[in-house]
Parts: sequence; C-alpha cells; structure tokens
Amino acid sequence: MYCTYFITGGAGFIGSSLAESLIKEENKVIAIDNFCDFYSLKIKENNIKELEKNKNFILYRADIRDRQAVKKIFDENKIDVVMHLAAMAGVRPSIENPVLYQEVNCMGTQNILEEMKEHNVKNIVMASSSSVYGNCKEVPFREDMIVDYAISPYAATKKANEVMAHVYHKLFDMNVIMLRFFTVYGPKQRPDLAINKFTRLMLADEEIPMFGDGTTSRDYTYIDDIVDGIKKSCYHVMKNKNVYEIVNLGNSSPISLKEMINTIGQAVGIKPKIKQLPMQPGDVEKTYADVLKAKKLIGYEPKTTFKEGIQNFVNWYKENKELYS
Repeated sequence: MYCTYFITGGAGFIGSSLAESLIKEENKVIAIDNFCDFYSLKIKENNIKELEKNKNFILYRADIRDRQAVKKIFDENKIDVVMHLAAMAGVRPSIENPVLYQEVNCMGTQNILEEMKEHNVKNIVMASSSSVYGNCKEVPFREDMIVDYAISPYAATKKANEVMAHVYHKLFDMNVIMLRFFTVYGPKQRPDLAINKFTRLMLADEEIPMFGDGTTSRDYTYIDDIVDGIKKSCYHVMKNKNVYEIVNLGNSSPISLKEMINTIGQAVGIKPKIKQLPMQPGDVEKTYADVLKAKKLIGYEPKTTFKEGIQNFVNWYKENKELYS
C-alpha cells in the first residue's frame, strides 16, 4: 500500500537501503540525516545520490537533537509511519564518549516521540540492538529475557529507548515495534564494522586484528533480510491497534570470528594474516537471535546465507572501494 514513511538516519547503511526498497514500491520517503563525521561523508552522499533523483524522496539535512528541525518535518509532511534508525552507533566509541551517545540516542529519540505526539502520528518502528542482551548466558536470546545489565553506554541507550517508547505507547496510544537488530552486514555497510574493515585489510594485504581467540560469535544478518523485517513491522503497526512489541531481527545462526575471517578470505581469494589481540571492553562473547516471535508476528523469514551475503558484499566493495580510500 502507498504510504509516507519518515526515516531518521536516512542516508546511513540501513536507512538508505530501506528507502531504496520503499521508493521502488512507489511510496513517499521523508528522510533526515545530520551527515556527522563518524565516517567519511562521501559514503553517505553515495548512499543517497540515486535516491535524490526521485521525486518521492525528500531529504532534510538536520540533526534529531534539533527539536525545531524535527518539528518542521512533521509540520510540512503528513506521515503515516516513522522508522527511527538515527543513532550514534558502536559499542567501543560509546565507552569513549558516553555523553554524546546519551544526547543523540536518548534526547534525539525523545524529540521524535514528542513531535509524533504533537502531530498525532501514531505509528513508529524503532531500531534497538542485540547489544541490550549483554553477556546473557542463555541462548538463543529471547525478547522476554531480562536485559537490565548493559555492558556499554550504547547498549544502555538502546534499552532506555525501549522503555521510553513504552511510556508513549501507554500514555499516547502509539503503536510501537522495537527491533533488536543482530549485526547487520551487506552492501553499503559502515566502514568501522568488522566485515567491511577486514575485507579492506585483506585486499590491501594487511594484518587482520582478531580480538580474543576467535571463538566469539555474532548472529550476522544480511541487509535485505533486515529491510524486509522492517517493512513488515511497519505494515503491522499501521494495520493493528494497541501495539507494543520488542522483536529480534537476526539470522538465528551465529558465526565465530574465525569463521567470519575465513569466509571473507575465501570470497576475496586471499589467505588472511591474523594479528591476535586481547578482548576489548564492552564486547560481548556471543549474540544469537531467537526469531520465532518475528516469524509469528510479522512473517519474518531470513533467506540469505552468510556465505552468499559475504560474497555479495565483497562484489559490491570491489566496485565501490574508492569510497573507502
């Protein structure tokens, strides 16, 4: 169905991929992005260069911390559903600058929720993170587990957003789905993330920094599967009333760090040179998504194997490596 979507963080990896999919279906997409210097601006500019040629895509270059800028977007557009992706990302950088993460991820989110309230916009799908599970010993991770023991400021801000969104659901009848993403990868992935970084280093014949003994594992989720899960979540909040749900979007198939490095090596045709380093503060030992709720609630069904996804990313990276020079 034709709708107007408001995507925060719309020039980022997930945001621009989602926008492309929605535009192909002839929806209208309103996006906001502040183009911060967390990584090279030319990457985000490349993410949206084709989108900006489409009359159904409108981009506001502004910061979600700027309440007046957010208000202007809601004043000027009739929005059906908000897809809130904007955030300062990354576990390790959040330890170095926790106040910035609190300002962007929590106060920025509050601005979005307040303007939704003021403009009577009832539907929001919001990005949470698998990092909220911390080092939960029981696997796979289920949405009903207690997640009160964050081990990074980033994780704490994501848990705080889940709680605040519930307040707006209860007080102002907002329909909310919080999506706990599990390590998203694929074409356009941020350069600071391991798959992108390791691909770059291997092609440059440089050493791969491996933190720990290589047995830590992540539930890697391909971007197309994430976009499909986001869209299905949007349909759910628009079609139903009194919705507040926390939903895992993962692949339910953890891959060890060693296996990830070797899979990239196979895709690029290079034997990795590994430099072993100590574990980093804030890193979790394993992420592993139970996706039964996502399957039942929204019909989520991840389709891309890790080997396929890595090959797709490597092919894309080789065509776009000048962005990372």
